Amino acid sequence: MWIGIAVLIDFILFFVMGQEIALEFMGGYLIELSLSVDNLFVFLSIFTSFSVPEHLRHRVLRYGIIGAALLRMMFIFLGAAVVSRFEFVLYFFGVILIANGVKMIGERPDGRESRGVAWGMKLVRKFIPVTEEFCGLHFFVKKEKAGGKGKLCRYATPLFVVLVVVEISDIIFAIDSVPAVFSVTKNPLIVYSSNLLAVLGLRQLYFSLEKLAKRFACLKYGIAAVLMFTGLKMLAEMLSLSVSTPASIVFIFSALFISAAASLVTAKKGSE
Repeated sequence: MWIGIAVLIDFILFFVMGQEIALEFMGGYLIELSLSVDNLFVFLSIFTSFSVPEHLRHRVLRYGIIGAALLRMMFIFLGAAVVSRFEFVLYFFGVILIANGVKMIGERPDGRESRGVAWGMKLVRKFIPVTEEFCGLHFFVKKEKAGGKGKLCRYATPLFVVLVVVEISDIIFAIDSVPAVFSVTKNPLIVYSSNLLAVLGLRQLYFSLEKLAKRFACLKYGIAAVLMFTGLKMLAEMLSLSVSTPASIVFIFSALFISAAASLVTAKKGSE
């Protein structure tokens, strides 16, 4: 449904605002959607590490995606203001994207998740005690403190810690994905709308990919290729070289298709 809405909006942009804007929107959407796939695998690692029951994952993802939409809005419009005044910042982002792409190739699948879990636990426990077990759908509960003589205190539940970790992970990924979209267009409305539509579909996409995660082991190489490509595209502007948006879309499609196909072939050989 969300992918269909994105395609419909792209057609509307094509007829109302022209081919260039429509291509920029589709390029930004494809970059964000492809980088979001890596985000989904990290979400799976987070839920597994906390042993989150499946019926609670819906609640975490619902609030996590709302938070991600708000945080990215601030990040994108702040970034657009900085880029408009200091264009050289894009070159700095380009270096970061290339470095993260290279790092992703050799990174363990739960590399970012491990950092997010550690930060999330420290952040929450610094301000509020955390219960040892889940308490239904609740993020916070009131319970008697040990030695508190009947006094009730507010505790965060592990579900709230998971939500914090998911938001931290999304911020880490936004450092990659948002600058990558700026390589296609510097229009903040196009950047945010393409980001928003990709993020809104994450919840449904997660449950579609959850059972198939092990079959897409090579997908991270395609995502790393997209990161490095967008980084190189940014740096190419220093030499007055430009890569057209249609060429960028073809590269992203090719990288994801080849890595997904390689994953399926590898999974098939492994099962045999």
